[in-house]
Amino acid sequence: MKKHALLATLALGLVVGATPPAAASAISAHPRCGNHQALRGALDGLTGEHRLAGAVVEVVDPACGTWAGARGLADVRTGRPASAGDRFRIGSVTKTFTATVVLQLAAEGSLSLDSTVEDHLPGLVQSGGYDGRAITVRQLLQQTGGLPDHSDAFADADVDWLRHHRFEPRELVEAALRLPHPAPGWHYSTTNFVLAGLVVEQVTGRSVEDEVTRRIIDALRLRDTYWPGMAEDIRGRHSRSYFTAEREGVPVRVDGTRWNTSAGGAGGALISTPSDVNRFLAALLGGRLLPAAQLAEMRTTVPGDPERLGSEGRYGLGLITEPLSCGGVWTGHTGSTRAGHHTVTAMTPDGRQATIAINESPTTEAAANAVLAALDTALCPPRTRGGSEAGR
Repeated sequence: MKKHALLATLALGLVVGATPPAAASAISAHPRCGNHQALRGALDGLTGEHRLAGAVVEVVDPACGTWAGARGLADVRTGRPASAGDRFRIGSVTKTFTATVVLQLAAEGSLSLDSTVEDHLPGLVQSGGYDGRAITVRQLLQQTGGLPDHSDAFADADVDWLRHHRFEPRELVEAALRLPHPAPGWHYSTTNFVLAGLVVEQVTGRSVEDEVTRRIIDALRLRDTYWPGMAEDIRGRHSRSYFTAEREGVPVRVDGTRWNTSAGGAGGALISTPSDVNRFLAALLGGRLLPAAQLAEMRTTVPGDPERLGSEGRYGLGLITEPLSCGGVWTGHTGSTRAGHHTVTAMTPDGRQATIAINESPTTEAAANAVLAALDTALCPPRTRGGSEAGR
């Protein structure tokens, strides 16, 4: 099962870079929850065995409170340790924010999930054999509308051009429509959410950025979450990001911190922290952002592509579900950026949450699977993992 593709929503596979020096960072925990040795070991594995620059986690547990951990470096040049309080680019976790606003508009009667792209954006999806009359808003959020991903159009683009180019949403859609048709069925495409953002704009008369900010970020007081617009820098204290590229046949680590992420748009441009992301997901799945009917729609899933979500992964309306080793499933989303930041956020039915962020693109299947294994460790209580940590 190739779960590593969960972390490749915007990034491209590269090659493994050099190992950063280790940085000391402690995990704090509620006394009832033990010392979380397994999760500490998982983070150590990410920055040690798998050579990722830094890895952080925040776990929220109804029984144990909130605790955070970090390993490795936020900045490999200065040696600054990674911190769970740093801002980072959350990539495709942005999709869940955008989907939430679309469902709020549906709850308000401002749009129907079964209306078509053509209804809202006449003439925009009418080329390359693609037909907006046959694609509904629901299908955009569910990744079942049959559209390719515009990021594939820039797979071979010069990295320096890509990091500085200022993309407009319609430019991204036009790039997607020039690509070959994907196979029928579920197909992951950030273009779907760029279109969903344009639908929000058409319905409200305001940008999707403004609506997400007003309805979610400001409403929940997510003080470290914001849209960067065309800015290349991250405001405030933040983790740097890294990817690896070949220079004259030699793999080198490249700093991708300064990057215009307008290519992600409504499907991948937000900046946040693990704490803010956890608060958002708790509010969403706890029913604070959507009426019950719309939340049920959002959580109704279809099978995803096994190559991307694994054999048991499913996709709702901007939400992923995956099984846990201790039984049950987590619900959340993953996100990656070409610049190097990677995120996975998840919540279990009993309210246990974890958001993990790493600041270097994992370039092997083993490394990407290790990120998801760390998430599993964070979400499965110690007593359910063979009892090895129970009572510590």
